[in-house]
Amino acid sequence: MLNKINNELINQVLEKAENSPRKRAVHCFSKPEDKIQRMINAGLKDTYVRPHKHENPDKLEIFLILKGKAAVLIFDDDGKITDSVILDENNQIVEIPSKKWHSFIILSEKAALYEIIGGPYDPETHKRFAPWAPEEDTEESIIYLQNKINYINKLFY
Repeated sequence: MLNKINNELINQVLEKAENSPRKRAVHCFSKPEDKIQRMINAGLKDTYVRPHKHENPDKLEIFLILKGKAAVLIFDDDGKITDSVILDENNQIVEIPSKKWHSFIILSEKAALYEIIGGPYDPETHKRFAPWAPEEDTEESIIYLQNKINYINKLFY
């Protein structure tokens, strides 16, 4: 059976994000044991995705924008942004190398990305959060997110 990604499915995942306290939702096409993990990752403008990296095992990650606009940020070990890209109709796909601290920020009111990452998925080892980035649902995370949005606005607009 084909996994079909269409506007109906994208809008369903975005609706789940709208009803989520985290302001984001994921629709998985893969099973945890699959060698390639595939999903729609949808979020609203104010969602905070804590910077993290994938190691043990190392995993390349790919984002393809399906709807809206988002920024992908790469950080060094001290939390300084070293690279970034806006994903939109002009830049649709980005590959994030393994072992790189990264995050994404939703720049439009809502956005959906197709995510591909190596598997299998083990929640204990899948990602490591950056120690210099605030945890979700804290006042610090709101300030941190706004600072990154300001950085993107200065760099790209």
